[in-house]
Amino acid sequence: MGLWRGKTPLILASQSSARKILLANAGLDFEAVTADIDERSIQAASKLSNPREIGLLLAREKAKAVSVNRPGSYVIGADQTLALGHRLFNKPAGRAQALAQLQDLAGSTHELNSAVAVAHDGKIVFEDVSVARMTMRPMTEAELLAYLDAAGDAVTTSVGAYQLEGLGIHLFERIEGDHFTILGLPLLPLLAFLRRERLVAM
Repeated sequence: MGLWRGKTPLILASQSSARKILLANAGLDFEAVTADIDERSIQAASKLSNPREIGLLLAREKAKAVSVNRPGSYVIGADQTLALGHRLFNKPAGRAQALAQLQDLAGSTHELNSAVAVAHDGKIVFEDVSVARMTMRPMTEAELLAYLDAAGDAVTTSVGAYQLEGLGIHLFERIEGDHFTILGLPLLPLLAFLRRERLVAM
């Protein structure tokens, strides 16, 4: 039996396999629904440059986009931004772009900002941003190409072109931050909110 105690189903406004696994492993029954928004257009129109603010904006918009069609339900929106200094990274469009991004990140420390927002009846009722600092080891082009060969198309599904829970772990020499932040969902503050609202059984 799941731990969810809401009167209507919990909704995850994402098809991210990592986020779905995190919620499922936490014992929460939920439905995953794709948020039909144009992230890049929303980001451009906002004129925001702070990666944390951009992540929160997109998490809010995803949650609200699904929430308006699911009255009474709590909808979780999430987004992750990657910043190397003042430069923002998006999911690579293909192998060539993934290689270019990894070459820029190799030997440096970047920040992953993971934002979560919860909407209820179209209004945001909770939000949070967690940050992880990721130091990638120096790597040659040959080493990066070998990684891309091994990882395959999965590199285009995440910002930064790596999945830390998989082969991407080989790229790093130091990580500061919790596992949930790195996987794209600040789970501890989210669960704390759900407990305060008496929406979970623990």
